[in-house]
Amino acid sequence: MLCFGLWIPTIIIGQVKTEHNLVFNTLADRWDEAMPLGNGIMGALIWEKDGKLRIGLDRADLWDLRKTPEFESPDFNFEFVYDHVVNKKDIAPVRKLIDDPYSNDPGPSKIPAGAIEFNIKKLGEVKDVTLCLESATCFIEWKSGVKAQIYVHSGKPFGRIRFENLTEALSPEIDIPKYNGNGTNTDVGYGGLGLQKLAYDTGELIEKENIITWKQPGYGDFEYEISIAWENQRKGILDAVFAVTTTNTPYSSTETSEEVVLNSIKTKYKKEYKEHLKWWNNFWNLSEINLPDKVLEKQYYLEMYKFGSASRKGAPPITLQAIWTADDGGIPPWKGDFHNDLNTQLSYWPGYTANMLDETSVFTDWLWMLKPKFNAYTKKFYGIDGLNTPGINTLTGDQMGGWNQYSCGSTVSAWLGHHFYLQWKYSMDKVFLRDRAYPWIKDVALFFDNFSVKSDNGYRTLPLSSSPEVHDNSLEAWYTTTTNFDLALVKFTYTAAKEMALELGLKDEAKHYEKMLNEWPDYSLNPNDGSMAFAEGDYYAASHRHFSHMLAFHPLGLLDESGSKRDQEIIRASVATLDKYGADYWTGYSYSWLGNMKARLFDGEGAAEALGIFAKAFVLKNSFHVNGDQTKSGYSKFTYRPFTLEGNFAFASGIQDMLLQSHTGTINVIPAIPSNWKNFSFTNLRTQGALLVSAEIKGGTVTNLEIKSEQGGDFMLKNPFLGKSIKVKGASISKEQLEKETIVISLKAGQRVVFRVQ
Repeated sequence: MLCFGLWIPTIIIGQVKTEHNLVFNTLADRWDEAMPLGNGIMGALIWEKDGKLRIGLDRADLWDLRKTPEFESPDFNFEFVYDHVVNKKDIAPVRKLIDDPYSNDPGPSKIPAGAIEFNIKKLGEVKDVTLCLESATCFIEWKSGVKAQIYVHSGKPFGRIRFENLTEALSPEIDIPKYNGNGTNTDVGYGGLGLQKLAYDTGELIEKENIITWKQPGYGDFEYEISIAWENQRKGILDAVFAVTTTNTPYSSTETSEEVVLNSIKTKYKKEYKEHLKWWNNFWNLSEINLPDKVLEKQYYLEMYKFGSASRKGAPPITLQAIWTADDGGIPPWKGDFHNDLNTQLSYWPGYTANMLDETSVFTDWLWMLKPKFNAYTKKFYGIDGLNTPGINTLTGDQMGGWNQYSCGSTVSAWLGHHFYLQWKYSMDKVFLRDRAYPWIKDVALFFDNFSVKSDNGYRTLPLSSSPEVHDNSLEAWYTTTTNFDLALVKFTYTAAKEMALELGLKDEAKHYEKMLNEWPDYSLNPNDGSMAFAEGDYYAASHRHFSHMLAFHPLGLLDESGSKRDQEIIRASVATLDKYGADYWTGYSYSWLGNMKARLFDGEGAAEALGIFAKAFVLKNSFHVNGDQTKSGYSKFTYRPFTLEGNFAFASGIQDMLLQSHTGTINVIPAIPSNWKNFSFTNLRTQGALLVSAEIKGGTVTNLEIKSEQGGDFMLKNPFLGKSIKVKGASISKEQLEKETIVISLKAGQRVVFRVQ
């Protein structure tokens, strides 16, 4: 099967290769193994159900946004939580108020759209099914000679499907989830709530010549529509356009689904497809990697394909399942929401180094849009000024509840603030720093100023603290001393605020942040081995999926292997503890996260091993991360398969950290490669400081290195050329500099320097 149109010649010159494609000899018979397509706002899953080709449809703003009455209660505040946790030592009323609505009520929740179906029984046996990453297109070929090509347009709110070599008439149908009545769930999501519990009114099916529309009312004034239009079948070709539209969301357009598909069907297929290919061409040319380990390389490109499909300017950011909500008749796993105790944060890790800043900015765009609501939530729930964010959000930023320790965690906005920091550091956009990044961090710091209290030892502490997801949802999950997780986020906030204030010339504000930073204690350690504890007196002593206690090391980089001897001792002891207690209760993202940590320890073998296990055991055949060990080989005692995306994207970040690191302020090329990686390369990976770095490695050493500066400045490079004869082009660097362990490079905006081994 060719990777480009059955009728359209290729125009793509991107870096993704044919061997990265997904190729099977049958259509998937489960939704979570389907071929995924998407453009940030609209998603599709291509699979077969009951003898029909099924295009499971989704849209990022398909949400049931009903309010949770409990959160309007006068008891919904921090004082209520504190009183029951600390004074009464009875968490049951807190669970009833905050946790139970999330578990028992069907909404608020992300919801699926439905599906377009074609009865393909008469087409015979499938020969090939290919997801071409380069063109973001699914190709299907039957042994009878019939072919199909399906894509979701990269820049417009519709998808297209085209059949070729048909010998009999083929027509589409629309299948809608059972939102009311006594419909059955074939495979309801994790938690087991069926969509029938949403109790929507029955929608309206409108059939006209060559167009079908379904109008489905949702909760309140929300509605959505699915339409499919098609041309009359001729010469064995059927061309159809499908779309999903919404009303009354921040992302709704003025066009109806019928208008979208009718406008598109008038446009020549070739023209639309070329526009689609152009975006993906530009996307794949943003950066490139070529690895000796082809399993890791393929998984990396599959992750970046999903990243490009799921995060786009003008659309909502990545949720637990993004635009691939479970097509199984149930409420999606964990309601498909914005989980801010790890999931949203990990999902955006790889975009920065991959040079995909437009895609990463989707996250901060959404957070900034909702900042006034988050400020109001902070005032209402905590009774103080500043900024904190619910740990589990709806599309519009409302609290959803869930385990109270994390849905009401006090440092959520700080971890989200890390992405404002990264967006600034990788772009060096001073306008973004002034107008968004610093105001966000400043408000988070204000919250900590107001929320923290002085303890008996003279240091500041949080009145209540937690460490996701330590002790799960028990009373013990609330700490009256500050956990290392929360402490790291507090320290990061003041450290970043100081750095940003100095960059903006706000010296007095920088002094305040330094003063506040010094009022917080050091991290709690296990006195027996020096590893990071969860909190004072509570140590990592059993396998656990969430490495929340180690946030200071990764991703925040407040402790680093390149730092002091004490930093090194703490980090090494902590990672050794993870290894010691093993992976019995890890999920897939645990292995991805460990891969990042091993890379930060310059342990190439360890990083490759952890990431290799993830790619082998924790993804389905279509590359979706499904939490549990699917091989049942002992990599985890969790063997279930709820699909979430954060493990996928953290995997890609781990690969990047093996190739290039810059979080310390020094560019470090191939810091964590296995000893058997000899010949490989990467192109246009981005570093903090807004540099684009390309390298070619032969025999395990860097032979060519190119660095381009977008914004200009002085930069430090860990010298990969010691003992070698080097030729430099594009910048004046003295021989003495080239003989140092760290090379200082001064570049102007747009200037490029090239190092080549002679």
